[in-house]
Amino acid sequence: MITELLSQYRLEGLFIGLSTFLIIGVFHPLVIKGEYYFGEKVKWWFLLAGIIFLAASLITEGIIISSLFGVTAFSCFWSIKEVSEQVERVRKGWFPANPSRAKKKSENQR
Repeated sequence: MITELLSQYRLEGLFIGLSTFLIIGVFHPLVIKGEYYFGEKVKWWFLLAGIIFLAASLITEGIIISSLFGVTAFSCFWSIKEVSEQVERVRKGWFPANPSRAKKKSENQR
């Protein structure tokens, strides 16, 4: 189907490259929103998703789909690091902190 068309015109590499670009682009706001709503514990969701996509990459036969699963897996793993950096960016005031989470945190410290 689409993979045959990509293969026929030798567009697999371009398709994987474009898809990689889009996947990475999607993860940037996911890290920001994830940290905003869930805090640093969103790292565990990225880890779980990364493991699932890694397993999917290993069991998928088609090179295009397997590659996209692999790119998504390692984007999840990279996002774990980015969440820590996002926490620091919020602390510096470069990004807004979630007021409801900050309120709960201050209440728990009392």
